[in-house]
Amino acid sequence: MQFIDTHAHVYSEELLPDLNQLMSNAISSGVTKIFMPAIDSHSLEAMLSVEATFPENCFAMIGLHPCYVKENVNAELAIVADQLSKRKFPAIGEIGLDFYWDKTFSKQQYDAFNTQMQWALDFSLPIVIHTRNAMGETIEAVKPFAKKGLRGIFHCFSGSKESAEQIIGMGFHLGLGGVLTYKNAGVAEAVKDISMEWLVLETDAPYLSPVPYRGKKNAPAYIIEVAKKLAEIKNIPLHEVAEITSKNAVKVLGEW
Repeated sequence: MQFIDTHAHVYSEELLPDLNQLMSNAISSGVTKIFMPAIDSHSLEAMLSVEATFPENCFAMIGLHPCYVKENVNAELAIVADQLSKRKFPAIGEIGLDFYWDKTFSKQQYDAFNTQMQWALDFSLPIVIHTRNAMGETIEAVKPFAKKGLRGIFHCFSGSKESAEQIIGMGFHLGLGGVLTYKNAGVAEAVKDISMEWLVLETDAPYLSPVPYRGKKNAPAYIIEVAKKLAEIKNIPLHEVAEITSKNAVKVLGEW
């Protein structure tokens, strides 16, 4: 069985010291492709370095994470634009809205999100969306762009059945990670009746480790636990989950 991790920060400071072992574990577990979401310019060098070290397995996205939208937003967006002009990326991400920690720069978050969604249309790229405490606002922001053909993934989906239906109604996929394995999160119930064609797998490593690794650093190899849970929810064999979600990931992010 082969899996695609559509979202993992394997270039993060928490994981870099053990990167070779982490990648060895991932590959031996069948995780052949790992897509790395961008955060901001400070982590760009580390991300591109990991991609260069593992060119057949790790693929960098580009974008400005909403939590890193600050006073220097225009300078950060200029760096994203420069990167887009230089090379091909599988997606623009992770981008979106996050009103959990701080709403000081909420207007700038909207502006950055809209700008990057327009770039995605301009470059015919999908987007990978981060949303926290802003599901309704994020869906409303995406709608006009989705009508123009924009597609992508709502990463780390943890919303309701209603929001799941709205998202797939726009033609977007749901990224399922460790939260799917948490008893009281409600994600299993939300996606129970969602067609498998709209689901992709992710870890968000080093964050949100699935049961039974909750509380420890997450890793791409742990995607198997998410897949097992999804197989249980859907009452289908594990190999089908691997096959369908990998096919979906390729449909959204392309062949790499």
